[in-house]
Parts: sequence; structure tokens; C-alpha cells
Amino acid sequence: MKTTPNFHPKNKHKLGYDLEALSNVFPELEPFVFENRHQTITIDFANPKAVKALNTALLLKDYGIKFWEFPDENLCPPIPGRVDYLHHIAHLVKKTNTENGVKILDIGTGASCIYPLLGHAEYNWEFVATDIDQKSLKNAQRIIDKNKLGNFIKLRHQENSAEIFNGILDEDDAFSVSICNPPFFNSEEEANEATTRKLKNLGKSTDKIVRNFSGTNSELAYKGGEKAFLHTYLYESSLHKASCEWFTTLVSKKDLVKGMQKSLKKLGAKEIKVISMGQGNKVSRILAWTF
Repeated sequence: MKTTPNFHPKNKHKLGYDLEALSNVFPELEPFVFENRHQTITIDFANPKAVKALNTALLLKDYGIKFWEFPDENLCPPIPGRVDYLHHIAHLVKKTNTENGVKILDIGTGASCIYPLLGHAEYNWEFVATDIDQKSLKNAQRIIDKNKLGNFIKLRHQENSAEIFNGILDEDDAFSVSICNPPFFNSEEEANEATTRKLKNLGKSTDKIVRNFSGTNSELAYKGGEKAFLHTYLYESSLHKASCEWFTTLVSKKDLVKGMQKSLKKLGAKEIKVISMGQGNKVSRILAWTF
């Protein structure tokens, strides 16, 4: 297996997947495993059911997560990319005051509750996780309960979809880091256009739009897209400076970074970091700042 060049050195998936071992642990994956024309054992990554089975197997085998179920229409997060974010965040956490343990604020946890599950498994961190969708939170709570993680992961409902920190944070909240994987699209139509382009590049039919990682409108889209969401995130972080030692977010569009850095300087950020990060074949980045 080839090392994936952009993954963090601590990432358990940097050498690829052992699909035989994963199928032994999670037999539901086996029907999706096949040998392609290059004589490589793989799965069809355009098939959302195959992708979900693979990620469920990874969680069970490598992180001890025994229950991870959510509706098929909800976003299925790719485990290697999600855990990579957390490994990079761990470097920031080392610099914070951790006398009372590390507590992370997860913005937009989704139905899968993925960052809290991985963060607790890898680093024993505690989490408060938020979302605007009550159905997603209900499912996330079910995952937490089934894995007996209620003492380590707490959920909060963000009632106003236009806000991020406002209405969520308590006066006495003190987090080491906030994390966020923002919605990338302005609308569901824009998300569908991106999926169509992806399917064409893979040589797949575009008659029916099927996202390999699925995703609901609230998970994928925000009015104004990624740029609008991130600037709301930046501004509201300046209103709650004492709540988090570090604020962080993924940024998919490189062109947004310079504008965000300028905004943060105007808002009084004392230190700003841009951390390059691999997510499989994609290159992403983490923006981190502290007041």
C-alpha cells in the first residue's frame, strides 16, 4: 500500500484500507468489495451504501465504535479526513491550559456525531456538539447512548439557523478549541451541480443524482455559501472571545483565506494560523485563530 502523502503522520488510514480485515470485522461491507480491472481490491466509491459500509467498518475496527447508524439521506463523513482534522487540532490543544481536561466545541455535528466519536476515541477529549437540525441531534444522541458516551459528549440545539455561537454558549463555557466543517454550497441546486460534475469525471451516469457521501440541504448548504457562513463564524467568535482558547474551521476554497485573515486582524485576533491538510485526493486547510 502507498502512503497517502497529505495525511497526518498519526492518521491510521495513511496506508489505505485493508478491506479483507474490515470485512471480517464488519461483514456487511463484504458484498461491496471487488477486484477492479487493475487487479486492485476496492469498492465502488460512487455508491453511497458502499461508502457508508466502509466508514462504519473503519469506526468499528479502528476506533471501537460499535453502533453508528443514521438515515441514508444524512451526510456520511469520510473517516480518514475527519480524524486528520483532529490530529492537527491536537497540536493546538497542547498549547492550551488543560488542567481541567480538554473540552471541544463541535459546530454542526450532524446525525453522525463523527468528530466527538473520533476525538474521544483518539484523545479522550470531552465535547459539546451543536446542530440546527433536531432530527440530526436526536440521532446523534442515540449514537452517544448506544456507545455509552453520555458522560463525555453533550448536545445543544442551535435554534437560529443564521447564527453559530450566539444562543449556544453559556457564560461559564470554557473550551480549548472550536471545530467546524462548514456547509460548502449556497443552495441544494448548487450542491447538485457539483455532484453532476463529479459523476461525469468518474464516468458515471448523471440521469439520477446520487451523492456518494449523501447529505441533506441543511448539512450541505447555507445562504451565501461557504464564504457567508465563515464570515459569520469569524464575527461571532469575536463576540465570544473568552469562550474558546482557539477557534478553528475547515476552509475548502483557498481563495477565501486571505479575506478571512484580513477580517480576523480587524476583529482583533492575536494569532492566526493556516494549516494545510490532506483529505484523501483533496487538499484542504484549517484556519485557526485566538484572541
